[in-house]
Amino acid sequence: MDYLKAFAVGGAICVIGQILIDKTRLTSARILVVFVVAGCIFGGLGWNDRLADFAGAGATIPLPGFGNTLAKGVKAEVDSRGFSGALTGGLKSASAGLTAAMVFAFLSALIFNPKEK
Repeated sequence: MDYLKAFAVGGAICVIGQILIDKTRLTSARILVVFVVAGCIFGGLGWNDRLADFAGAGATIPLPGFGNTLAKGVKAEVDSRGFSGALTGGLKSASAGLTAAMVFAFLSALIFNPKEK
């Protein structure tokens, strides 16, 4: 049942993205930013934690989950270090994911022949 919940919530996030692509003039980059900012807002309001408890990876893996990770890191650092934590907390909390994305992108570029459009 956990897999079904994760699939349904993750799929619903993808459906929202597809509707935004089809029905608006927003570029893909702007839609990605909307998802990350929405995740930050939902995380700040505590909604994302309840959704993650329900759907697991279906809520934490997509882009709103990344925004929530940034918001949690900023909140924790501000609580411990003060205002300067607002500048460093998000990067500290998301550093593993960002590093993995860069390493795998680099390895993919070495293996395959990337072409610019």
